[in-house]
Amino acid sequence: MTELENKTQPERAVLVGLSCPSFNAQQDADERTMDELRALAETAGAEAVAVTLQRRPAPDARTFIGEGKAEEVRQLAEANEATLVLFDNELSPSQTRNLEELTKCTVLDRSALILDIFAQRARTGEGKLQVELAQYQYILPRLAGMWTHLVRQTAGGGKSPIGTRGPGETQLETDRRHIRKRIDKLKADLEQVRQVRAVQRRQRKKTELPLVAIVGYTNAGKSTLLNTLTGAGIEANDRLFDTLDPTTRKKRISDTQEILLSDTVGFIRKLPHHLVSAFKATLEELAYADLLLHVVDVSDEDWRMQAETVESVIAQLGAQDIPRLMVYNKADKCDPDVIPFFRPDEGVKISAKTGEGVDALLVAIEHALGRGKHRVKLLIPYADGAVLDMLHREAQIEATDYAADGTLVEAIVDDKTYGRVMQYRVEE
Repeated sequence: MTELENKTQPERAVLVGLSCPSFNAQQDADERTMDELRALAETAGAEAVAVTLQRRPAPDARTFIGEGKAEEVRQLAEANEATLVLFDNELSPSQTRNLEELTKCTVLDRSALILDIFAQRARTGEGKLQVELAQYQYILPRLAGMWTHLVRQTAGGGKSPIGTRGPGETQLETDRRHIRKRIDKLKADLEQVRQVRAVQRRQRKKTELPLVAIVGYTNAGKSTLLNTLTGAGIEANDRLFDTLDPTTRKKRISDTQEILLSDTVGFIRKLPHHLVSAFKATLEELAYADLLLHVVDVSDEDWRMQAETVESVIAQLGAQDIPRLMVYNKADKCDPDVIPFFRPDEGVKISAKTGEGVDALLVAIEHALGRGKHRVKLLIPYADGAVLDMLHREAQIEATDYAADGTLVEAIVDDKTYGRVMQYRVEE
């Protein structure tokens, strides 16, 4: 797979999109998705020097945009000294090859571009495994198209010339076997990652620390929010997919409540399915979270569409029933009185960069977790040992001492447990 390299002089690219009446929202291109493609190109290290958006009744089977438009793209690339053509739509392997022949440029579709960005961003061993799996899953169904040039060297009657029969197909099957074997190995390695995460989840349950996962559209400000809340020190830049490897930090949100706060990779429109599949080991953490903070960049005019995209991916991951708190970020960039709620009367308006609204967010998190906390001092008679066992299971024990008539316990308990132990309270 072609990788965009960070060079002193960025690679120059022509952006192409196709809009057809028969396309659904996932397939279609429009001005907004082309703007997003430009941002993706810049993130990958390329400079968009020309943009063209075509509308036609149906895509061309051979070149997707038609040979006339392909020639126009070639001229655009030549005039702007571009060596790369980026498509906002998904191309078949044969269409990619035909377009490369016609435009004399490297051609990548949106999925390949996002994969390239992920390959650049992966830092941890787990992240690299997930990216490699996604790349192989992208390549495998396209191998036949990539090898077609070997079996299309036909003579009269459509038969392959002597010497060209066999090797292409043999190499194709060899490559397929190699890639399938590698995919199986990557899946096995990632299954080990999932098992480690399962152990971590069990240990977290023992400590009674709820997990709050930060989700949102790419570049919505999730890492900035985590930094503001926890001082995590994550690099937070104005770039798409700047966070690929998840980060988890402890945060005390009140004198009686501590949480684990976890950042996640951002979502985007037309996110390739194999990417979601490959990152399941990371993203499935969402399904085990106690609360999702859905961060929305309300300074973006398309924030509603972005919020709907995130909700769709959350549902795809099976986390649609996890309690959600809407966090309307970058409110300092717009009039707070005119920001409508994505969900009726729900959410907190903040600026993760300036810290505005963060205190209200912490209160909202504690309320959303549904765990009203009470700090209590109890004297449990020795005869009521079962009560002490219950506290060790369901409360946060801070101190234990022993008196003549029972066990003195200082603990933080939730509303339910508080009602069960009120009779043992000792005045300070």
